Amino acid sequence: MKITEVSKVPIGPNPHHVDARKIYESPHAIAVVITLKPGESLKKHLTPVDVFFFVLEGTGVIEIGDERATVGKDVLIESPARVPHRWINESGGLFRVLVVKVPKPTEETKLL
Repeated sequence: MKITEVSKVPIGPNPHHVDARKIYESPHAIAVVITLKPGESLKKHLTPVDVFFFVLEGTGVIEIGDERATVGKDVLIESPARVPHRWINESGGLFRVLVVKVPKPTEETKLL
């Protein structure tokens, strides 16, 4: 058994310059916890694989393609491969989301 305490995982370098911690990686998938402070956001980007997001804490805005929605804790969002997307924290509190990429990408994410 392997147990990972998210708070002890180092923040990884990323093009968005936000708190992003890779908590799981296998030959088949990657999982990252992203924490956005009030006013922070991800840059719009494309991932080469399907992604699903699970909101762990707070309220955030998700943009996928031409769609935009405000979502909160315990919500799952699916994002298809190669469709522009980003997260925005317009709230006054922390926003935390679990990002799971399946299958594990063999190409880099592309910023737009």
